Amino acid sequence: MQTYQPERVVSGPAYGKGFKLFATFITIVLAGYTLNVALRFPLLQFGLGVKALLIGAGLMLIVSYYWFLRATTTIDGSGIRQTWLYDKKVEWRDVRGAKLIGIPYLSWLFPPRMVVRTGNAFVTFNGGSQDVLVEFARISLAFQMKK
Repeated sequence: MQTYQPERVVSGPAYGKGFKLFATFITIVLAGYTLNVALRFPLLQFGLGVKALLIGAGLMLIVSYYWFLRATTTIDGSGIRQTWLYDKKVEWRDVRGAKLIGIPYLSWLFPPRMVVRTGNAFVTFNGGSQDVLVEFARISLAFQMKK
């Protein structure tokens, strides 16, 4: 069975500048709110469970923000992969369908993403650069023509 092969290796950020700016704004607002709560309430008097929950929430915010800034999507001869806290990868031989989806009127903030069907599972890949989005469109078209 013939599988998709891109013309060249395409790699770029998984999230665009608009989304990264939005994530930065939200992270700053949440950090400011956290500082406000920490100054208004005697957090050291609360139980261990509350402290662990607050520390865990702060760590999740920091880790998520880091990966929003650093995540990359790569499309090559073996398949599609995206780095994040846990990496996602789909090999071409496993792809049963692919579709490019987007949110109308909000593509400046949330660019279209590629939804790949592999058997009975779906994997979503983000594209934050023009090169990656163009390759997503090619992949989507190639798998629509196979039907």
